[in-house]
Amino acid sequence: MGKITGFLEYKRQDEAYQVPSERIKNYKEFTIALKEEKLQEQGARCMDCGIPFCHSGCPLGNLIPDFNDKVYRGKWKEAAEILHKTNNFPEFTGRLCPAPCEEACVLGINEDPVSIENIEKNIVETAFAEGWIVAKPPKVRTEKSVAIIGSGPAGLAAAQQLNRAGHNVTVFERDGKVGGLLRYGIPDFKMEKNVIDRRIQVLEEEGITFKTNAHVGVNIEANQLKKDFDAILLCGGATVRRTIPVDGADAKGVHQAMDFLKQNNQYVDGLRNFDEIISAKGKKVIVIGGGDTGSDCIGTSNRHGAISVINFEILNKPTIGRPAHQPWPYWPMKLKETSSHQEGVERFFSISTKKFVSDVNGNLTGLKTVEVEWILKEGERPQLKEIPNTEKHWDCDLVLLALGFTGAEKTLAEAFELEMDFRSNIKATTKNYATNQSGIFTAGDMRRGQSLIVWAISEGRQAAHHVDAYLMGSSNLPLKDDSDLPRV
Repeated sequence: MGKITGFLEYKRQDEAYQVPSERIKNYKEFTIALKEEKLQEQGARCMDCGIPFCHSGCPLGNLIPDFNDKVYRGKWKEAAEILHKTNNFPEFTGRLCPAPCEEACVLGINEDPVSIENIEKNIVETAFAEGWIVAKPPKVRTEKSVAIIGSGPAGLAAAQQLNRAGHNVTVFERDGKVGGLLRYGIPDFKMEKNVIDRRIQVLEEEGITFKTNAHVGVNIEANQLKKDFDAILLCGGATVRRTIPVDGADAKGVHQAMDFLKQNNQYVDGLRNFDEIISAKGKKVIVIGGGDTGSDCIGTSNRHGAISVINFEILNKPTIGRPAHQPWPYWPMKLKETSSHQEGVERFFSISTKKFVSDVNGNLTGLKTVEVEWILKEGERPQLKEIPNTEKHWDCDLVLLALGFTGAEKTLAEAFELEMDFRSNIKATTKNYATNQSGIFTAGDMRRGQSLIVWAISEGRQAAHHVDAYLMGSSNLPLKDDSDLPRV
């Protein structure tokens, strides 16, 4: 390790933000990077802890103490090489991952943990700026071909790994541009899309073929893919949105969050006019759902110029600190305040929507709620109970449903005659990611359900190893044992 006493000498310091009044005027990223000297100090905070629990916290198994040490010593190129050994796209995770590694950091037991995510982002941004990230096509090509369906983080990671093994890889994306939810689900103020574009350029230079507007099972025949490719890997995500089964949910003005976010991303990309998208401008907005998607809707609504933004969460308000039943190094469900929350929102917890109210033309005018409490009994699932005499009417003319996802769409399962599990994911073995059809594999949210970007990249890398082994009899691609990792 570098500076043995660094964690005693330096306090955690995160990158700053532009003030909300300025940053909501546009859709640009608004972080203000630390100077190199300060970043080296943050790297120096990494302890010589003996057992780096951050390894188990990270689904990718990133070599965190190793690259922190290189940053402390100012050896940025070596840090980038170490980081890319386990993570194909640290520019994505460095912006979007909730950093389970930091919650598992040993220093976090009684101090602020090492700022691993920010260090990671600065390593890869330095590498791009210095020109160290260049295409590395395989020296030898096999005669095997692989089709990957879906160009989100799982599909892209698998594509790069399988291309490195020498296979001819084609990625099919049903939308007009590559990136999956990275492209059309993540607002530009969290990750500008040139971040995706520059990485796709590298992948193309390495020999990967991308085909957009290619919806397998709709305008691309599944049987033709089985004839044309030696193996198929499905990475289509878990994209079936959860609905809300209450009266009036079909009112004009009630929309799914992902429709709202996708259309706005297309507007920012110049593919739509503002008057063609779901707009929060001049509206009273209520966002139902307290996760990251709900937060993204809040930030986007404020940039549209909403009159007001309110956020409902049916769960109890989390504790500010780590809950007693989720001790270190487990992932804690604690209160999270995002940059979007800081831009303006009223948050309400333990509240359930009972009815949407509309006028005679079907236009949303408000909704009715009731306060709830969760009854906890040992050995039983929590029970939801409404609190009498807590009904309330809320005026609103735009509701965004950010309720998560219930599983994978059935299009690919039906096209390839694949089994699905009880969670509506495409069924595959945990041993080798294989489906019930020979030569067809699945990975990412489509296999494990809605999860984190870091899990998606990990799944893509794991699946690539198994696809390579299927094609060649064995594989030299890295394989990580994730059987003991926490499921976040």
